[in-house]
Amino acid sequence: MDKLMENWQKVYSTSDALRAEIVKSTLDGHNIAAIIINKRDSSYNDFGLREIYVSQENHDTALIIIENEISFK
Repeated sequence: MDKLMENWQKVYSTSDALRAEIVKSTLDGHNIAAIIINKRDSSYNDFGLREIYVSQENHDTALIIIENEISFK
């Protein structure tokens, strides 16, 4: 992992761009900075994930928010 990302932890991953944006937006709404790392292969657009990362100190809170406030049913 890149040196700049060493204090960030993954809290969610999805192949759906809209879901990634919803998770990021929800976390941002709780004043938790979140970033989306796009790991999709540009040659094969159907392969790979988008991963959402938050700082280590916000990791546990972010997981609780994702579990309790976001539903994709």
